[in-house]
Amino acid sequence: MSRIGYACINMTLNAKGVTTGRAMRKATLEAKGIQHASQLALQNALDLETILKWNVANGINFFRLGSDLFPWGNKMDVTKLPDFIEIATVLARCGQYAKDNDIRITTHPGPFNLLASPKEDVVQNTFRDLEMHAILFDLMNLSQTPWNKINIHVGATYGDKENASITWCKNFKRLPESVRNRLTVENDDKAAMYSVYDLYNLIHNEVGVPIVFDYHHHTFNTGGLSEQQALELAASTWNGITPVVHFSESKSVHENNPTINPRAHSDYVNGFVNTYGIDVDIMIEAKAKELALLEYRKKYNNLIY
Repeated sequence: MSRIGYACINMTLNAKGVTTGRAMRKATLEAKGIQHASQLALQNALDLETILKWNVANGINFFRLGSDLFPWGNKMDVTKLPDFIEIATVLARCGQYAKDNDIRITTHPGPFNLLASPKEDVVQNTFRDLEMHAILFDLMNLSQTPWNKINIHVGATYGDKENASITWCKNFKRLPESVRNRLTVENDDKAAMYSVYDLYNLIHNEVGVPIVFDYHHHTFNTGGLSEQQALELAASTWNGITPVVHFSESKSVHENNPTINPRAHSDYVNGFVNTYGIDVDIMIEAKAKELALLEYRKKYNNLIY
């Protein structure tokens, strides 16, 4: 039976101040220092525990953790935080709770992670950010597999998709094992970028990275494949681990407003996720987060996988 999850923010709890996304500006870090960053990270970790317990109470066992649990964690050694021992204790407790309750936890670092960049400083920044996510998952004792995936896009073609993918694969091999073993790639929503077909031939066939299929993105960039064909191809790359797919719909269509970018995600989703009989875990990427998931589950209660 498929898991159905939501990403990063629990709207219900966020209204009460519960969040894993306490971040700060660089000026705040410079003014208040590492002690403030440490206190924010500790509170984020404690609130992650609250969110996971809320999820279990509401029958949700798939959650994407945001990237701000360690504010500016990609610019510092998080093990040197003053509250690190307490943070690590809380995170280990969260990880054990996830295992005990069969919760799948993943993450999706931001678009500035560019392994295909020709600029070494950009690649080094990408390494640091991805390693920070891997350290977070290791502190939670989560598996070093795509079950607990760290998902990114290739990010750019730099005018030559094939050469960019070669660079991506070379830099992928430079990553620590804790990142490589978790990394996945996702299809893009622009025809000039990477379709599932591109990712399969240019990335997966070279280094074995699994492909996350995004339904909404596929509507803008099919790579010559039907939805079913693209899903089947992406699912074939997971080597026995349940694949993850992303599902969202167009905000422009939902609001009948042609001035909104059709690629923008809607608040809720109306359609049913057709998995074509494939066992996948579904990440709902609607802006209303868990509220959208609960509405989807209520609407399709008799059809859920």
